[in-house]
Amino acid sequence: MARTPQDVTEAELALLRRLWNEGPATIRQLANELYPKGGTAQYATVQKLLERLEDKGYVNRDRRSNVHIFSAAVRRDELIGRRLQAIADTLCDGSVAPLLSHLVRADVLSSEDRKSLRELIERLAPEQQRRQRR
Repeated sequence: MARTPQDVTEAELALLRRLWNEGPATIRQLANELYPKGGTAQYATVQKLLERLEDKGYVNRDRRSNVHIFSAAVRRDELIGRRLQAIADTLCDGSVAPLLSHLVRADVLSSEDRKSLRELIERLAPEQQRRQRR
């Protein structure tokens, strides 16, 4: 049976953001960037967070050298999708339509965002129709 992916904490998300934006890094590099004035305790915190992320399947560890290199094992858009689906499951009986409707009505989308969404829907509609006919 497949394991359900676990969500990430805010501290873990900060590490993932860094890995997504800047690419693979060592524990020392991550600790220095996230805690510039930190010391041993912050290094240990980053190490523990990376271990938890690795256990959850969100980061990979390259062990080929003495200094391990960590990289994101999940794409940002994949995590967004997981989190949005979890919210939809919890609040909307699995439907994402109320979430999208709220964003549009709340006027938090720019006109460019709305245009991009329309284009995406138009582009995906034929694909979805083909899948439904199968």
